[in-house]
Amino acid sequence: MSRGPLTGFEATYARALYRATGVGDGDFAGPLIAVVNSFSEAVPGHVHLPQVAAWVKEAIREAGGTPVEFNTIAPCDGICQGLGMHCILPIREVVAASAELMLQAHRFQAAVMIASCDKIIPGMLLAGARCNLPTIFATGGVMPPGEGPEGRLVASDVKEAMGRLACGEITEEHLAQIERTACPGPGACNMMGTAVTMACIVEALGLSLPGCATVTALSDQHESLARQSGREIVSLVEAGQCARQFLVSESVDNAIRVGLAAGGSSNMVLHILALAQELEMALTSQDFDRLSRQTPLLVRLKPAADSTVTDFHQAGGVRTLMAELRSLLHLNVPAIGAASLADRLAGVARSPDSIIQPLTDPLSTEGGLAVLFGNLAPRGAVVKQSGVGEGMMVCAGPARVCNSEEEVRQKLLTGQVQPGDVLVIRYEGPRGGPGMCELSIPAAMLIGMGLGDSVAMVTDGRYSGATRGPCIGHVCPEAAAGGPIAAVREGDLIHIDIPGRRLQVDLAEAQIQRRLASVQHPPPKLTGGFLDIYAALASGADTGAVLRTPRD
Repeated sequence: MSRGPLTGFEATYARALYRATGVGDGDFAGPLIAVVNSFSEAVPGHVHLPQVAAWVKEAIREAGGTPVEFNTIAPCDGICQGLGMHCILPIREVVAASAELMLQAHRFQAAVMIASCDKIIPGMLLAGARCNLPTIFATGGVMPPGEGPEGRLVASDVKEAMGRLACGEITEEHLAQIERTACPGPGACNMMGTAVTMACIVEALGLSLPGCATVTALSDQHESLARQSGREIVSLVEAGQCARQFLVSESVDNAIRVGLAAGGSSNMVLHILALAQELEMALTSQDFDRLSRQTPLLVRLKPAADSTVTDFHQAGGVRTLMAELRSLLHLNVPAIGAASLADRLAGVARSPDSIIQPLTDPLSTEGGLAVLFGNLAPRGAVVKQSGVGEGMMVCAGPARVCNSEEEVRQKLLTGQVQPGDVLVIRYEGPRGGPGMCELSIPAAMLIGMGLGDSVAMVTDGRYSGATRGPCIGHVCPEAAAGGPIAAVREGDLIHIDIPGRRLQVDLAEAQIQRRLASVQHPPPKLTGGFLDIYAALASGADTGAVLRTPRD
């Protein structure tokens, strides 16, 4: 093991300062290990993380390491709906930068990343790639499902219930019962949203222990996994195994297949493309579509089905899913706690009654996502096809144009949307929003109002990982960058062909260009501070919506 940053004459001043924090003589010789915690009382997925950190730190000390905890920020996508949503994707960059800078400034020798939710796990992944230290993720687990008036509930049921109230299907008291019972305790939302998807991606990359992605928060198994993670990080330091040894193209390929087979969030495309930028990998949205055509859908969870993440965990979770996908995976890649992925999967098999389908009898021959191209999305658009009903896989309808999420919500609530319409929501991209807003509430309201089988949504923004229905996002280029979506007018005919991977507006190219030449872009909905920086520097969704420096 290399000499630590707290030994020798040069570290005298640092040791003196660390002594004021409670670090003593017996701690200076061991490897200095950062416990990067995203605890926040503002987020159900993070409110319990001090306990997870305590388990990790105790195990690090027992293994001979010196744990030092620091925090990053963490928002809740669900709580920040509306204007707050403009800040959420930019926060991924802040999490990445804050973790990166602390790890480098204090010369930590390793990092345990403790996170649960949508932008925090990706942000810590970016920091891990940049710093390239021995790194392990101890993800925060999922909250148990709730028990409500209609049986088991998860967070996405609340959003859909809002739409059911809006169309008179349920009463206000019924909605209040759902609100009170859907989220019974700490942990990530118990659905295949972005939080759980990204936890599954990390486990598939080999950067967390088997079961971490789907374990129930604060359960006995969660404690065991957290303590094992603390021991494993010391072993990684001793072995000199760093993050980029796990973040190879073959592992990324494996992780994408796992996300596709599990019906994962469309946001995983954004985050994995951002990671690929850090790793200088030649990965594009077309690669996701190629892999989706080759990778069958083997799991369908809430909100696209009745099964929960807890059911998935009890069926073996990510490790069992990967064992079923074994013939499609690169097995000679590293995995924490095992000699290789092949070793991790040895002897693992699904049970006959599992909610994980066999590879020979999939739910669908294709994975959960599709990437569409056409004159409305020359650089692509993403749809979670596993959540789209058969009748909407190919459809066409007149455009109902909205220049903001607020406008589409108003149209839905005032009955201005009719079956057969295609809602076109623009100026919600990385630059135009700014911040690439998540349109999860309008998408869920569409389902709750009974329009999910007759109305499509197309946006340069994004959706919740748990969105279902014909919701197409990440349209590139975005409207604010002069993309064709800015040329669409009320009543233009929009064609959607998910199997054919096409997204078209019924306009000639010359018409589109004439309209774009006269477009008056609306001002951004929020300005000032970091959002101005993000709007000025953000790349398109097709490259992960990352910050581009002038030299790029």
